[in-house]
Amino acid sequence: MISGLVVVDKPAGWTSHDVVARLRRLAGTRRVGHAGTLDPMATGVLVVGLEKATRLLGHLALTEKAYDATIRLGESTNTDDAEGELIRSMSASGVPEEALQEGIAALSGQIHQVPPQVSAIKVDGKRAYKMARAGQEVELKARPVTVHDFAIREVRRHGDLIDVDASVTCSSGTYIRSLARDLGEALGVGGHLTFLRRTRVGPYDLSMASTLDELAGTLDVLPMAEAVAAAFPRRDVSAEDARKISHGGRLAAAGLGPGPVGVYAPDGTLLALVEETGEVARPLAVFVS
Repeated sequence: MISGLVVVDKPAGWTSHDVVARLRRLAGTRRVGHAGTLDPMATGVLVVGLEKATRLLGHLALTEKAYDATIRLGESTNTDDAEGELIRSMSASGVPEEALQEGIAALSGQIHQVPPQVSAIKVDGKRAYKMARAGQEVELKARPVTVHDFAIREVRRHGDLIDVDASVTCSSGTYIRSLARDLGEALGVGGHLTFLRRTRVGPYDLSMASTLDELAGTLDVLPMAEAVAAAFPRRDVSAEDARKISHGGRLAAAGLGPGPVGVYAPDGTLLALVEETGEVARPLAVFVS
């Protein structure tokens, strides 16, 4: 079985775990995982790893992500998205365009964000969504995230409601549902997410993604060597250094940055991911033995 990544265009109504289960059947292996959960309502890019590529996923989950979203102003739900129960309605018809732009600007850059009550964040060892669905009050702390770009594409007004189509590019750990909630709160009318499509995870975008039906016909796997080269700096090493890193040894740093670096043998084989600290490059994951 080939080790590599499958870039899936996740359909609405499927959990990320559902997609992994489907890929296990299609690939004929249990060793499958995903980088960065998508809510069932959301569609778009879900990066799935097969075999040895599962060891890449934790590093890929930390990369920048991009989304297309629709935020409904004038209604709040208990999940901050359209799958939850409506808990408050307030007319948004009086919200001017300038206030909308100011609200979005305030939610851009480096911000502190409180995750949704219904989320996979752990509180005292328990998932927040399980506690919330059991009727427990969940107190989640604000966390630093970076919203690199938050741009309005279209504003549609109908009655007391406003639908805002927006594009968001953000750091790992950013909840678009929380942006919708916080924008509505800032404008005093409430808000929630009605549509979410992830368009990119790091270098992997929708142009590389396949639907589950397409994958059932042809399982398109991006080999690990190509997957790592697309996401991280590349370092080609000598045969001697290849031997060292293959046995878990350290190399001299090459000045390729603080994040993961892909290390390749003289013949182009992917050997490992390393991380540079000071003058040393230490292995994060070794893929040959």
